[in-house]
Amino acid sequence: MNNRVEFFYDLSSPWTFMAFHSIGPVLEEAATGMTLRPLLVGGVFNAVNEGVYANRANTKSPKSRALAKWTGEWAAFAGVPMNFPSPHHPLRSVHAMRMCCALEQDQTTLLRFSRAAFEAYFRDQRNLDDPAELIAVANACGLDGNSLAEATQTQEIKDRLRANTDEAIARGAFGSPTIFVDKEHMYFGNDQLPLVRARLLAGT
Repeated sequence: MNNRVEFFYDLSSPWTFMAFHSIGPVLEEAATGMTLRPLLVGGVFNAVNEGVYANRANTKSPKSRALAKWTGEWAAFAGVPMNFPSPHHPLRSVHAMRMCCALEQDQTTLLRFSRAAFEAYFRDQRNLDDPAELIAVANACGLDGNSLAEATQTQEIKDRLRANTDEAIARGAFGSPTIFVDKEHMYFGNDQLPLVRARLLAGT
């Protein structure tokens, strides 16, 4: 199956979890696949979207209050288990995303691990900045968590995460999830999945 969709993502984003959960039926309808591309969203913010930090710090602003409400409503609408925010938010996700990069060449396994990690963070409020928690999530998926944790410390995996992040930035990304259709059409966020669907189905 031709993978027309690239899904650049960071496990720390609630909107990314919703899009990850909801994109499956869109892909099925369009008869296409998806390539998962782990990135470090903090690196994206530092490069092109530093305003996120100021908005995040001002939790009493009208925008922040509205976003908190909408997050819950979107999660309920999508049927996503969301127990958010957790005590570990915002998550320092570098260890988690390196572990995803260690699995990137095996997309089926990466999909399984990512789903379990999303649920561990957003449903169970586990601290995915803790390597022991990541190892436990990986083991529960039938993987060798210790070996994966060791891989996250190699220069190859560190470089892969950096390269994915830099590539996303170069292609116009400013957050997670960033979704590309046919390499050139970029969409951002869970709420743009209808546009992703329309693009995929155009001309079919």
